Amino acid sequence: MFKRAAAISVHLVRPRWGRKAGASLTRCLHQTLAMAKQLQARRLNGIDHNPWVEFVRLSKEYDVVNLGQGFPDFSPPDFAVQAFQQATSGDFMLNQYTMAFGYPPLTKILASFFGKLLGQELDPLKNVLVTVGAYGALFTAFQALVDEGDEVIIIEPAFDCYEPMTLMAGGRPVFVSLRPSPAPKGQLEYSNDWQLDPTELASKFTPRTKALVLNTPNNPLGKVFSKMELELVADLCQQHDVLCISDEVYQWLVYDGHQHISIASLPGMWERTLTIGSAGKSFSATGWKVGWVMGPDNIMKHLRTVHQNSVFHCPTQAQAAVAQCFEREQQNFGQPSSYFLQLPKAMQLNRDHMIRSLQSVGLKPLVPQGSYFLIADISDFKTKMPNLPGAEDEPYDRRFAKWMIKNKGLVAIPVSIFFSQPHQKDFDHYIRFCFVKDEATLQAMDERLRKWKRELQP
Repeated sequence: MFKRAAAISVHLVRPRWGRKAGASLTRCLHQTLAMAKQLQARRLNGIDHNPWVEFVRLSKEYDVVNLGQGFPDFSPPDFAVQAFQQATSGDFMLNQYTMAFGYPPLTKILASFFGKLLGQELDPLKNVLVTVGAYGALFTAFQALVDEGDEVIIIEPAFDCYEPMTLMAGGRPVFVSLRPSPAPKGQLEYSNDWQLDPTELASKFTPRTKALVLNTPNNPLGKVFSKMELELVADLCQQHDVLCISDEVYQWLVYDGHQHISIASLPGMWERTLTIGSAGKSFSATGWKVGWVMGPDNIMKHLRTVHQNSVFHCPTQAQAAVAQCFEREQQNFGQPSSYFLQLPKAMQLNRDHMIRSLQSVGLKPLVPQGSYFLIADISDFKTKMPNLPGAEDEPYDRRFAKWMIKNKGLVAIPVSIFFSQPHQKDFDHYIRFCFVKDEATLQAMDERLRKWKRELQP
């Protein structure tokens, strides 16, 4: 029908405008018809909106102290900087390709270092894959293991990439929420007050469940899962023959004597677990984008297939620098000179500083056990100023975060974005702050909060 219409149109205009006009109209109609086709793949439907874009844009438009995004604004340790400088200026062959699945010195030290922690004899060629950051490890895992119609259990609040990665692989995300237990009046709440309901968690497992995503220490909550909680997850995974994708990028950032436990170290779990880590989080160098995933060869071989047919290879020089960093840490592990002891000790002081400061204006921080982050309860503000500008259906924490950027010069991230759509309204009274910041940034935060406090006084 469209071809016939185009032909008639050309026939009608040709006597008046000549062949040139007719040809132009034909091209126009052809382009219109061609552009009517859907350009994007169906797997992108519904995942194009990213709330981070809006908050990053706002933080650039206003004079703010950025406590929203999770990156250190201080230098990596000297030994890490020196390792990177050596990698870029030393052996010229580090400018070339290395092994597709990881620079051999790096896969070797990762196998040695984490093998002891996991209680496994790791083969660098079979049990370790180096990826473009932990993000790359997650994407590779979902693409390799999740099929059309598979269900993936996601414990929320959850890092916001788990859901779209599940959807892009053709899977169906199934959500189960950690729920808070109120603290006694006048006392601070803690991230470990947020617990899974064992019955609810068990109800999420079905014959279609392929994997469960675990994040400990958790972003945004800062919760470190206890051994008892991990055993609950492990028992259900084994009972239902489900894989566990364990995102452990903050494993060295634990506070107050809490202990990070890898679920792969529990009996019966190595065989069904992928353990994901990040050099960026480990050595305060998030821009290096070096991550890894470890697991049994019968699972890892499928990740290698995705890797070799996508990125194929990660930058050699960054891998060489990370290898040197881990070699140093292995020599100093458990000693005061270990960065994996020094960093959490320093960041616990930052955390405590931020908690005290936020309380001064009526925010109610929850004390995190781990990670870069803490969340603060804004319920009192929701009661006092419920009608902040924003769309009618926009969760309150998003409107509050925008108001705080524009009026108080402080950037935080609304916690509702870490929840699935049906649960966002239930958790729209929290905002997330990053305390892994330089002392000067914390001082700038204090200055903004002192001004805010003065404005609160009658």
